[in-house]
Amino acid sequence: MALSLQTTLHLDLPSRLSPKKEARLAADFEGRLAGIDEAGRGPWAGPVSVAAVILDHKALPRGLDDSKALAERDRERLYGEILASATVAVAFASPARIDELNIRAATLDAMARAARALETLPAACLVDGRDVPPGLPCPGQAVVKGDARMLCIAAASIVAKVARDRLMTRMDGIWPGYGFAAHKGYGTAAHALALARLGPCPLHRRSFRPVRARIEEASRDSA
Repeated sequence: MALSLQTTLHLDLPSRLSPKKEARLAADFEGRLAGIDEAGRGPWAGPVSVAAVILDHKALPRGLDDSKALAERDRERLYGEILASATVAVAFASPARIDELNIRAATLDAMARAARALETLPAACLVDGRDVPPGLPCPGQAVVKGDARMLCIAAASIVAKVARDRLMTRMDGIWPGYGFAAHKGYGTAAHALALARLGPCPLHRRSFRPVRARIEEASRDSA
């Protein structure tokens, strides 16, 4: 299927995960069909993690599903199996990049970077959500609720989630006191208390309202 760069695809995709239908679709693109998904758009701290995955449909990990539908132990198992059997790339949008661009633009930029970083150049990308990122190396299609419809996107959701969770657990040792290993940067009550007590650290997204409010409060107190 010969398509020019930056073409927007209009594929008829299944409404739920279907290994047989997806294998046939991947074959139309010579097996180079990539799924892209992100983790961590909502947290107050830490990067957005993006994964791009080209599955080998002859060696699919057992139990592939949307990362949100899986227990942590299953995500961890599948993460290892996906890395062992598929072509995978991960990109991050740092807190500074998020503050510079905004969360949507920074996420789309990381999606394009992840796709371009794949060892095998994809022939088409299916992207979870409503946007096709500019800068993809191939045609793309946005897929609403794609992680519950396409196995390649589900795999990307697992890789992005586990990669980010592991990173935030490591960051807990570098920036102790915030509880990053527990809440992964999300806006929990414990995180709010730590932010009020300690102020923001370099992992915090200063453009996000709760963090910005804490910075403004500290500035007023010191004036």
